[in-house]
Amino acid sequence: MSVKPQTVLLTIMGKEYKIACESQEQENLIRSASELDAQMCKMRDSGKVGNAERIAVMAALNLSHELQTLKKQSPPVLSQGWKDCFDSMMGKIENILEKR
Repeated sequence: MSVKPQTVLLTIMGKEYKIACESQEQENLIRSASELDAQMCKMRDSGKVGNAERIAVMAALNLSHELQTLKKQSPPVLSQGWKDCFDSMMGKIENILEKR
């Protein structure tokens, strides 16, 4: 029996997004969206980055840079499970941006 994904309502930079995810992923998705929202709002409020698309790309680059930094640490602090989770979240973010 498969578990039907549930819809989670996320707010990022004042816009709402409905994302389907497994119930065990919801907490991580909500935390990730909250962190992304904080980063994007901080960039927007600084006035240095113009439109929402550019802010989203810059936030994605920052998160990717943080991931690369963690991967280079010795011993590796990023387990395969966390990498899979991060990759899944990035895929969902990319899907949202493509629909805009």
